[in-house]
Amino acid sequence: MKVLVINSGSSSIKYQLFEMDNEQVLCSGIVEKIGLPEGIITHKTFDAAGNETKNKQELPIPDHKVGLAEVVKLLTDEKIGVISNPDDISAVGHRVVHGGEYFNETTVITKEVEEKIEEVIPLAPLHNPANLQGIRVCKDIFPKAKQVAVFDTAFHQTMPERAFRYAIPEELYQKYGVRSYGMHGTSHKYVSAAANKYLGKEGASSRIITIHLGNGCSMAAVKDGRCIDTSMGFSPLAGLMMGTRSGDIDPAVIFFLENKLNMKTDEIYDLLNKKSGMLGVAGASDMRDIEDRFVEGDTAATRALDMYTYRIKKYIGAYTAAMNGLDAIVFTAGVGENDAGVRRLSMQGLEGLGIKIDLEKNNIRAKKIEEVQADTSHVKILVVPTNEELEIAQQAVNLL
Repeated sequence: MKVLVINSGSSSIKYQLFEMDNEQVLCSGIVEKIGLPEGIITHKTFDAAGNETKNKQELPIPDHKVGLAEVVKLLTDEKIGVISNPDDISAVGHRVVHGGEYFNETTVITKEVEEKIEEVIPLAPLHNPANLQGIRVCKDIFPKAKQVAVFDTAFHQTMPERAFRYAIPEELYQKYGVRSYGMHGTSHKYVSAAANKYLGKEGASSRIITIHLGNGCSMAAVKDGRCIDTSMGFSPLAGLMMGTRSGDIDPAVIFFLENKLNMKTDEIYDLLNKKSGMLGVAGASDMRDIEDRFVEGDTAATRALDMYTYRIKKYIGAYTAAMNGLDAIVFTAGVGENDAGVRRLSMQGLEGLGIKIDLEKNNIRAKKIEEVQADTSHVKILVVPTNEELEIAQQAVNLL
């Protein structure tokens, strides 16, 4: 069974094609600069041994339909193709950022599902329109495939009301859905399930904190395989300090910026989403640059890393209390999997909670699940590579 996974953005399309009989990646790629004069398609194919062949094209890609049509040409190309025609694909799994309160699980896409995705666009105005566009184009290009939606917010729908509600007037929740939804749910679900399996706790009592650190960052408290709290909220802006996002901030700061500096709503939104976080504090959003400067003793980089890792510690403390204990901490995503320095600084000073990292074991870039805790640690510290695309494909197969 072949499953195509699509992540459709406003000006890009990321894709992976899986042979699900053995969960092999047949090809992957990205279509970039959609709507601009010179678009780019980077396409990679993989043989049974995992060896990669890369193909790159530059051509006008005026819209998503043209972009996906070009992808189909590559998929079926006489020399580098991996399928004979689009009908070889049994299902297309779509990453959809926001499902509101409507969706708590993977769903076959119907007209009604599309309408619900459109209805919650105000909750994810930058993402849901592009996700919906990808769905509608794929219905035309892959007419025989089942279209399946996997929602970033779905995994967090198990949060109890005390965790997802805000202390604001009831009408704002009942009428407008103002509450915490959380993001990165597909990643948190994948790595928490992988950790439970690794620890032999599938179907058993478990208390795990998952830490997804990339340009966007979030944490989740996962008790017995179910999310009970998460750091992102109504939007991806809340929670941890991120590459360019502020994370948690006193709401009164917004009113101060508006009244004192005469900033408009759009300017404040742009500032908090695109000019804050590591970029705002240290002038760079790439953690590799920050780390290099930290080693050299740069004051701004040191301050930024201290703030970044301190907030991770605060959430660890809060989630340990919420679950009345802790079995394992899981680091994942680009920074979480590859940055030993961030892991080390995040774990320092948590010995009182029974958490202690082994500096030598920690000095790895994870390609598989790795344990990096010290022998005297009462809590496992795991590095688990995430695979959101495979999770989407697996959920599509399980559903169908």
